[in-house]
Amino acid sequence: MSIEQVDTLIVGAGLSGIGSAVHLRQGLPQQSVLIVEARERLGGTWDVFRYPGIRSDSDMHTLGYSFKPWTGAKAIADGPSILQYVQETAQEFGVLPLIRFGHKVLSADWDSAAARWRVAVQRLADDSVLQVQCRFLLMCSGYYNYEHGYTPALPGMDSFKGQRVHPQHWPQDLDYRGQQVVVIGSGATAMTLVPEMAKLAAHVTLLQRSPTYVVARPSRDAIADGLRRFLPAKIAYALTRWKNVLTGLFYFTLARRKPGLAKTRILQGVAQALPAGYPVNPHFTPSYQPWDQRICLLPDGDLFEAISQARARMVTDTIEMIEPQGIRLRSGEFLQADVIVTATGLDLLGFGGMQIAVDGVPLRVAESLSYKGMMLNGVPNFAYVFGYTNASWTLKSDLTGQYVLRLLRHMRSHRFDSVVPQLNDSTVQPEPWVDFSSGYFQRAMDRFPKQGSKKPWRLYQNYVRDLLALRYSALEDGVLQFGKAPPSAQ
Repeated sequence: MSIEQVDTLIVGAGLSGIGSAVHLRQGLPQQSVLIVEARERLGGTWDVFRYPGIRSDSDMHTLGYSFKPWTGAKAIADGPSILQYVQETAQEFGVLPLIRFGHKVLSADWDSAAARWRVAVQRLADDSVLQVQCRFLLMCSGYYNYEHGYTPALPGMDSFKGQRVHPQHWPQDLDYRGQQVVVIGSGATAMTLVPEMAKLAAHVTLLQRSPTYVVARPSRDAIADGLRRFLPAKIAYALTRWKNVLTGLFYFTLARRKPGLAKTRILQGVAQALPAGYPVNPHFTPSYQPWDQRICLLPDGDLFEAISQARARMVTDTIEMIEPQGIRLRSGEFLQADVIVTATGLDLLGFGGMQIAVDGVPLRVAESLSYKGMMLNGVPNFAYVFGYTNASWTLKSDLTGQYVLRLLRHMRSHRFDSVVPQLNDSTVQPEPWVDFSSGYFQRAMDRFPKQGSKKPWRLYQNYVRDLLALRYSALEDGVLQFGKAPPSAQ
């Protein structure tokens, strides 16, 4: 087995991996960085998903990197534009040569005596396995399974004579022009697909078991456009970023503190956007409170427009049986279908499915406690990126990359070889990984670490609090334990 040495190993060349690499290369150019990516292309989510209309459900002034202004015309951008932005970033900041494509991480074992991670990496081209030894391991592999999405057991699906597809594996030659399409699902993917497919299909029906909160928002940011006319791009971008961060926090806090008021405002907006008398209840009135699950964003109200023009409709019901020509509902209604799209969610996967061990002892991830939402109790020289459930992923990704840079600089200046969070407070109680009721989260709680009942083990889903905790707080806080390897290992 060949062995390769590197200071920091980054797993994943998506939005998080590219951004983290930029932070490390700019802040510690003397240390080596290697990125391993199982796929043959960079971009992660924005390269995997290629279904019609794919776009962000966050504005690009917060989904974009803090160090590279988004200059596109639309604040709510399409997938190809986001992918191009990530590719430009990798090229502009010299990250491309650091990426090893077609390399999948199988396992990682921390060796305390050597103060190194020993990481087994499979070269997919020939299935050979090499060992990468690194001082620090940064997981930027996202949180879902790239191999397949989630599709529940749907009775009779095998009898269906038309075309069926999951958005995560969209066939580029799928021709749905003039077809009757049924999209099963109620999340952001379904809300994106319906208005886009309705442009070519004969008709599109969104079939949901239960509804989701939706809000319409202009695809362009008028304030950002105005600022760009009078200010340098970086200043305009920073101001817009903060404007959007604080606006998002305001509405999230309002929803948590006054859920009834938030619900009323959301449903009033829906009613105003739809034709008079359209049944907002049941199609847009969930049983849960706003932000118990992620709210779906409709750029320029595109779904409402498709419904108003009778190119699409909502059906809230359960499936009794899928038949050769369509779907029989519990109510008795039959939905004729030439194409069925199962936009039924993601299959979540922690740390890319990698097996983690410390000195040969396998880590029980579900029993681990998360420190500041980015490190694990008892696991040295290890961090991971996980974004916000109520805001843009990149906001937390940027903070994590900058925090790891702070850690590595501190270790270098004090000649430390290791850093590990250690729980030494008996009053901290484990709690679920995230306070989110979405099905795809609930199905995967046993695959992810817990959070704690108080800081620094608690997740607040609050960018401002995290900014203070990750960028400005003391590193030597009594929880992080810094150490030096035995002389023989140095």
